[in-house]
Amino acid sequence: MEILGLVLIGLASGIISGFLGIGGATILIPALIILYKLTQHSAQGTSLAAMLLPVGILAAMRYWQAGNVNVKFAALLAVGFLIGGYFGAAFAQPVSEPLLRKIFGVYLLIIAMHMLFW
Repeated sequence: MEILGLVLIGLASGIISGFLGIGGATILIPALIILYKLTQHSAQGTSLAAMLLPVGILAAMRYWQAGNVNVKFAALLAVGFLIGGYFGAAFAQPVSEPLLRKIFGVYLLIIAMHMLFW
């Protein structure tokens, strides 16, 4: 169940990233903290390791050296992220620019409200 959950989180992160062109860490980090009880540092380090090449290799190395990377979680998240990114990008292509802009804005507002009041 853990494997499936991590791959699905990676998939959702990839879809959001591919669809909106923003980092999937807005999905990965809260999910790792809430669902898997990782610390903030460990969730950030694991998220960076999942997106290792080329985005965060140096930052992920620093987190890994400090013991804040769950390598297994990062690998499974990366599988879902890879596949989800492809589909998210495909889903975004037929969406009009004005609608995509609105979806992007609503997504950012939801994340901001959650971060401010949770």
